[in-house]
Amino acid sequence: MDVQETLKPYVIGLDLGGTNSVFGIVDSRGEIKATTAIKTQGYENVNEYVDASVDALHIIIDQVGGIQNIKAMGIGAPNGNYYTGTIEFAPNLSWGHSGIVPLADLFSKKLNIPVALTNDANAAAIGEMTYGVARGMKNFIMITLGTGVGSGIVVNGQLVYGSDGFAGELGHTIIRRENGRSCGCGRDGCLEAYCSATGVARTAREFLQTTEEPSILREINPEEITSLDVSIAAGKGDKLAQRVYEFTGELLGEACADFAAFSSPEAFIFFGGLTKAGDLLMNPLKESYDKHVLNIFRGKAKFLVSGLDGSSAAVLGASAVGWEL
Repeated sequence: MDVQETLKPYVIGLDLGGTNSVFGIVDSRGEIKATTAIKTQGYENVNEYVDASVDALHIIIDQVGGIQNIKAMGIGAPNGNYYTGTIEFAPNLSWGHSGIVPLADLFSKKLNIPVALTNDANAAAIGEMTYGVARGMKNFIMITLGTGVGSGIVVNGQLVYGSDGFAGELGHTIIRRENGRSCGCGRDGCLEAYCSATGVARTAREFLQTTEEPSILREINPEEITSLDVSIAAGKGDKLAQRVYEFTGELLGEACADFAAFSSPEAFIFFGGLTKAGDLLMNPLKESYDKHVLNIFRGKAKFLVSGLDGSSAAVLGASAVGWEL
């Protein structure tokens, strides 16, 4: 370690989600020393968002001895471009959906430190590879199941970024050609429209409308049903809610069978709120994968759930991008 890194023992990691932005100050061993968070939405423009972020950051930066101890900052963000440090046309961000936002540069100027940015799912993949269940793996696909569906693809030990920085948008592969659901990206039939937390809630609403099957979900206003409600109902033995997860797992398994064809991963690793459904999701997923995957890939890939708590994978992954600066 050079003298400069000895003097600056920490980096900042930012997991920028559609709902919350979680900041962590991380040391070289991957320990998160301090955290803070703000709401991602509710700001009229990106400058207000950055100002609010920096105000929150100053409090935890002081806890580790000031900005002179911070080497750099790494950001994991939706539609984040590693090559340019920008967020581009992010559908779930009120201040970032209609253009290109130079977020890394804005933070760098405010904090006076180097800042790198990557896609949020890529950040989670880096975190998993560095600190989690993917440690030692050189070929795996990370799939994040949150408000949307994201992915980070690692091949031969390297993240796949492609020619423009946007490779690996597996959540926007089309899995339903006929009468596909509308997706936030503007297309129809995307994986995200079915296998995200919002997709699970949509499936529940559809099942409730198209059947007369009894369900405790009928006690909730349909528009207010969340994936957590479905998970709780399924855990109580609600048959309709369990069928929602069977349907979701079946589609996700079929999609993974297609993904195996181009990168032959050692493992699929799942991260995000939807994984809390456990076997309700994973069992139909594995069954569907085995049913649809090419024979040469059958029985090879592991299906793992992230062992990193909460947003730790994304915060740690973002911080790992910062260490590279």
